[in-house]
Amino acid sequence: MINTNDTARLLIEALPYIRRFTGKTIIVKVGGLPMTDPDRARSLAKDVLLLHSVGIRPVLVHGGGPQIDEQMGRQGKAVERIDGLRVTDAEALEIVRMVLVGKINRELVSAVNALEPVAVGVAGEDGRLLEATQVDARLGFVGKVGNVRAGLLRALLDDGLIPIVSTVGADPTGQPYNVNADDAARAIAVAMKAEKIIYLTSAPGLLEDPANPASLIHRLTAAEARRRIADESVTGGMIPKLLACAEAVEGGVGSAHMIDGRAGHAILVELFTDEGVGTMVCGESG
Repeated sequence: MINTNDTARLLIEALPYIRRFTGKTIIVKVGGLPMTDPDRARSLAKDVLLLHSVGIRPVLVHGGGPQIDEQMGRQGKAVERIDGLRVTDAEALEIVRMVLVGKINRELVSAVNALEPVAVGVAGEDGRLLEATQVDARLGFVGKVGNVRAGLLRALLDDGLIPIVSTVGADPTGQPYNVNADDAARAIAVAMKAEKIIYLTSAPGLLEDPANPASLIHRLTAAEARRRIADESVTGGMIPKLLACAEAVEGGVGSAHMIDGRAGHAILVELFTDEGVGTMVCGESG
């Protein structure tokens, strides 16, 4: 149990970080994992609401791969991927939109608004928030973000609201596209000149030895991140996240963080304590 002295120490340690980040935009990208557990969803909502309450401007960006896979299975639709990206035909696209926009986004909005009514759900296809182009004809309706209408999100933040973005984009004709949530969050962070982008993952961060949680790499530069990808010392699902972190920093975001979304209040610990809990990617002088 934390005693009063420990509590006071934590508050004093957090104060300079709160002062530093007040008024700054922070993008938080969350996958479908927290929404499979109501307790995690409530914890995430509390963290995001606390950031908002101390004057930080959070934007929550979410995916939902596990829930999409589950719904496709229920409808007898086979899951197919090419180079890690979901093949999305017209039927699969409707499932993606239903799950991301109609289910997960509403659940996240409700989780925050149950505590304070300040969250508003936004689909990437709304008002051309995320303008997308097709990635590869073999993938069907899978898009890459080419432009972000950052002013729409700034207007919501200026109005005291917390935007929660589902990553279905659209091209100039209005055709929806399934967009990779990691890359969409990066594009939003760069467009908004965010102070930080935080990726909530199912791992502690980048590990020197994937089998050893104690080998966490606490900090590295964008150039070092790219070298690790190039020399194949990073594998699997960590590659796109690490690449997105490097690209975000190279695009002008102050720093990018990969933290364990399974840990309670990991966002607050990463932002407001000296040690942090995950891996931070920064510029050469960061």
